[in-house]
Amino acid sequence: MKIDREEAMKLLKKYNKEEFHIRHAITVEQIMKYFAKKYNEDEEFWGLVGLLHDIDYEMYPEEHCKKAPEILKEIDADDNLVHAICSHGYGICSDVMPESMMEKILFATDELSGLIWAAAKMRPSQSTKDMELKSLKKKYKDKKFAAGCSRDIIIRGAEQLGWQLDELLQNTLDAMIEAEDEIQRNVEKYL
Repeated sequence: MKIDREEAMKLLKKYNKEEFHIRHAITVEQIMKYFAKKYNEDEEFWGLVGLLHDIDYEMYPEEHCKKAPEILKEIDADDNLVHAICSHGYGICSDVMPESMMEKILFATDELSGLIWAAAKMRPSQSTKDMELKSLKKKYKDKKFAAGCSRDIIIRGAEQLGWQLDELLQNTLDAMIEAEDEIQRNVEKYL
């Protein structure tokens, strides 16, 4: 059964009430769609994976990536979607290894998107649109800045993709710059 975005959004909002979590889900959705387009992959599927990747995190933080398969049954999610979602927690809260490029991109960009968003909020513009790699790297290197965003996971993500760290930072920043307006439209629509 094919899942549509509205159905996925309803499920997301059923299990996530905080604006932060919904904004993060929409951000990762748009990042994944950006990369799907870049690599000529299924934007809708990649987007759904991004949108639902933390479906269980707000209500079940101690069971993150473990409760997701049960929740995803509510929308008859197929095994590929479930595997992709569970793989983003590999080595942290899941033993499901990211295998496909899509899963590796999700793993690599999830934490990084939070760091980029935090860096954007510190800018006078409060936007990614005028952010450059140099200023992002400065924030990235400051371990006290956005301390909850694990640099180790970001580095592991770049390594899994076979990318240099700068390549991951720039690609993810480009995705967020391109998607910023769409992210904001969706946040306003669904909150």
